[in-house]
This record gives sequence, structure tokens and C-alpha cells, in this order.
Amino acid sequence: VQLQASGGGLVQPGGSLRLSCTASGFPFSDSWMYWLRQAPGKELEDISYITSADTIWYSDSVKGRFTITRDNAKDTVYLQMNSLKPEDTARYYCAKGSIYGPRGQGTQVTVSS
Repeated sequence: VQLQASGGGLVQPGGSLRLSCTASGFPFSDSWMYWLRQAPGKELEDISYITSADTIWYSDSVKGRFTITRDNAKDTVYLQMNSLKPEDTARYYCAKGSIYGPRGQGTQVTVSS
């Protein structure tokens, strides 16, 4: 299993970023895919998932601002992040199957003016 997240960076409050996570080594279209994040000094937080049937869940902390999608033809899951806040600063990871599933190196998102 390999998961490669990208798209992070430095953005001002109120800005947007789109994260991508490209997967390999498993049947992506059959898999639930999660987005997680971990801020410095804080626990890992699950913020969204999308099932193989495209059922979607968001945590209250991101609902209405973030959108998860998947492209099974590209083995990729996306996280569109709008109206970013400083408290969204964290390392973002995608994970396969559950919040405890394999995840890659992640990508850093920093929201600061």
C-alpha cells in the first residue's frame, strides 16, 4: 500500500487549497478513504471519509468548508479546503480503510497571515 499526499502549502486565512492523495497497491475503488490531520501537540483527528459507494462524512470542524471527492480512474482522493482558518494548520494525511489504516507521509498545510 502506498499513499502519496500533495497540495499542501502556506495560505492566508480565508484562502483555499486542494489536497490530492494518489494510491497504489490495493483496489482503490473498493476502499473507504479517509482524510486525517494532526496539529503540533495534538492528537490525530479524522476529518472526512468517502466510502466505496460515495457516502461521505465530515467532522463538525470542517463541515461546510471542506469537500472530499474521489476519482477511481486515477486512484486519487481529493480534499478541497475553502475558508481556511489558522486552526486548520496541521499535517494532513490520507488513510486507507480506517483512521488506523495505512497512511503516507502527509502534506503540511499552514494557514497564516
